[in-house]
Amino acid sequence: MLEKALVGDKKYWTWVGFLLVVIGIGFIAYLRQLANGLTVTGLSRDVTWGFYIAQFTFLVGVAASAVMVVLPYYLHNYKAFGKLTILGEFVAISSVIMCMLFIFVDMGQPFRIMNVILHPTPNSLMFWDMFVLSGYLVLNVLISRITLDSERKGIAPPGWIKPIILLSIPWAISIHTVTAFLYSGLAARAFWMTAVLAPRFLASAFASGPALLILIVFVIRKYTRFDPGKEPVQKLAEIVTYAMAFNIFLILMEVFTVLYSSIPEHIEHFQFLFLGLHGNNTLVPWMWTSVILAILALILLINPKTRRNESVLGVACVAVFASIWIDKGLGMVVTGFTPSPLGAVTKYWPTWNELLIAIGVYAIGFLMVTVFYKITLSLRGEISAPAKIEEKARVGSTV
Repeated sequence: MLEKALVGDKKYWTWVGFLLVVIGIGFIAYLRQLANGLTVTGLSRDVTWGFYIAQFTFLVGVAASAVMVVLPYYLHNYKAFGKLTILGEFVAISSVIMCMLFIFVDMGQPFRIMNVILHPTPNSLMFWDMFVLSGYLVLNVLISRITLDSERKGIAPPGWIKPIILLSIPWAISIHTVTAFLYSGLAARAFWMTAVLAPRFLASAFASGPALLILIVFVIRKYTRFDPGKEPVQKLAEIVTYAMAFNIFLILMEVFTVLYSSIPEHIEHFQFLFLGLHGNNTLVPWMWTSVILAILALILLINPKTRRNESVLGVACVAVFASIWIDKGLGMVVTGFTPSPLGAVTKYWPTWNELLIAIGVYAIGFLMVTVFYKITLSLRGEISAPAKIEEKARVGSTV
């Protein structure tokens, strides 16, 4: 099936070439980090987790969100999601691999990651996070491989794959729950030590993942014959609406608890995020942008008229994705270290080297999604662009 990815038009190869160039630049930046160590990053003794771990946290949610199309299709027999399930699984596979790559680059020296494998410690949450992520990757690779192969042969998937698909549903929830436990189990970090962190992670995942899937559907529908129909897109939009509303509700619960209790070490983290602390206001404009985007998205999604308009829905999905990325991909991790348990405020911002490596990892993910979707749409005969098909039909009728 891989040969399907080696055939494409000029636009396809231009996009693939662009991604390869970005990956190459990211790899050169990684070699610089490998030679000089983590000193080329903005990390320090006080802020030991930064942009890499923040992207890992965000992408675990994107990976877990595949359950939002798998669950209705396989558990509730909702056939409208038939064309979307395998696309969601491919997004999950790409996201999990990006998660692993972000852990890999965060280690500094790559051989350190072998310590988790060679010296497993079941009482460590890092061990369980590696276990659930690896298991989720294996499940999704197996499921997508078997279902795609069955689709190619024009036969129904074998019966033994159904229990594995059902197993992947709770497994998807477990990967983001365990990731949340990595943070909420740290007693000295007041910002993370909250019982609603895992539900918050899941709610934001179930909003950002389906929002990304809707945007992907819009893009590939424009350039290919793929069209899942309006019904599944609108159902996904409803899922995004409920999940985003619940995510905002949980954040407001945390804000109320912190402000009403007036515990200084809890309030200072929120001051750092939204007002700045001790002259450090690096994240303030970002966090207010996240708030404005979240409110805008919720207004557009709650109103059925704007939600049903696909142009407006696209804007709302971009707002949801960007808002949650700023919240988890910029604010969440760094704020846990700021201020430190001793009250110190250490400035952190990712260096150009970190950003180039991170962009390179994202480019690998986009390349994987491109290749997976190219294979799937080629097998379904949906790869030709609508304009080309109409042109061929017009030329044929003229002849």
